[in-house]
Amino acid sequence: MRFDLDSSTRRRLGYHLIDQIDGFFTSLPDRPVQLPAKQRTFAALNNALPEVGEDADKVLDEVFREMVDKGFHVPSGNYFGLMNPTPTYIGVMAEALVAALNPQLATVKRSQLASKIEHETVRWIGERVGWPGEFNGTFTTGGNEANFSGLALALASKFPNAIEEGVASIGAQPVLYASDEAHHSIDKSAGLLGLGRKALRRIAVNENVQLDPRILEQTMDADLSSGKKPFCVVATTGTTNTGAVDDLVTIAEICRHYDLWMHVDGAYGGAAIFSNQHRGLLRGIEQADSVAIDPHKWMAMPLAAGVVLTCHPEMLERAFAVAAPYMPKAAESNGFDNSRISTQWTRRMNSLKLWLTLRVHGRKAYEKHIDRQLNLARSFASWIKASEHFELAAPQVLPIVAFRCKAPTLSPQQLAEAHANLVEEVTGDGQRWISETKVNGHSVLRMMVISYLTEERHLRDLGGALVEAATRIALAGTSGGR
Repeated sequence: MRFDLDSSTRRRLGYHLIDQIDGFFTSLPDRPVQLPAKQRTFAALNNALPEVGEDADKVLDEVFREMVDKGFHVPSGNYFGLMNPTPTYIGVMAEALVAALNPQLATVKRSQLASKIEHETVRWIGERVGWPGEFNGTFTTGGNEANFSGLALALASKFPNAIEEGVASIGAQPVLYASDEAHHSIDKSAGLLGLGRKALRRIAVNENVQLDPRILEQTMDADLSSGKKPFCVVATTGTTNTGAVDDLVTIAEICRHYDLWMHVDGAYGGAAIFSNQHRGLLRGIEQADSVAIDPHKWMAMPLAAGVVLTCHPEMLERAFAVAAPYMPKAAESNGFDNSRISTQWTRRMNSLKLWLTLRVHGRKAYEKHIDRQLNLARSFASWIKASEHFELAAPQVLPIVAFRCKAPTLSPQQLAEAHANLVEEVTGDGQRWISETKVNGHSVLRMMVISYLTEERHLRDLGGALVEAATRIALAGTSGGR
């Protein structure tokens, strides 16, 4: 069988798959997130490598059925977990189009329109950031690469010789700063950039779970006194655990005073730039030197899509450009060659899904989406405040609610055990999903409104399940009756 298949086969398989995907999307508002606990299996597949092919209809039907019946469905309206959304259907269509056309974005001469679409999408995002002058950026695989790229830009800006000569040429230990609640990709990036993970100073958070500016300055002063070289502060807009947004204005003032690069990890919360109504949540983001945003979080894109942008566009080429004689040159020298401003060379067109969604739905659709999810989260936070079983563990800022059981007599370890048991109770039937995590070292329960399909009825069902589980656990003790 040829790889391209014949026209009738392509059409038959394609139409059948679209029908199946349509059925799946139709089921999502009420679909369970996963199988009940007793039916879940985690053993590896042990099929032998196929030597000859099987019937395409049979194989596709089988894999679709298995993935739907036995999968973990983050697109469900009942998913209150991490930052994985229900993708826009236009985004799904864009992914199919990209897979079929398979554009190569390394240089503009090899993908004129694809490169232009990507740069237009970057421009739309950068305009919403609000930088007054020039800016540029590139799509990435996600937040890890976007944050890595942002720190690479900071390193290139503050220690230009390090790109060619290595970090040893700096002559002292470069250090950077982020809150205790900042994403672990910052640790990874520090290690991968050769700085060492110990170069990252984790700064304690205040009562609002924000990076504490006073402790930040104290730590910087101590580092400077010991001969180290501070070069970057990472501020977060939307921490994974609580959705906290750091005080960007104050952090920007500190960065200017100490002459440091300010990178904003806006992987989740940075999407609020698309809302005129809620733009104030990100006050000061336009003072950042670089910003990371993940459209595959709050902007409901299919995985994977990240973006890094900077108002110092010359730093992109300083950090990433490498000469290669076999690559076609762009007709004009305007930064369109993505290979010169990105960690990647050959890569996927991750911008089309967002570009098409904005073309079809417009920015105002995101305005409504963001406002609606914030209102749903506020509603659930209000329910928590009025509950006899639970209390808020952190302020609700974005559509993430961190809460805990009201159990003043339990030790921290016992409370963590009770939370783990409660999560098992609530998620055991597979209908919905929440999680337990730690905020400032303490166990909390966490729910998040991330699907655009989630409605008040889903929150009522979750609340009922929480109360029922809390009652059972309280009656049976912290072992949860197990």
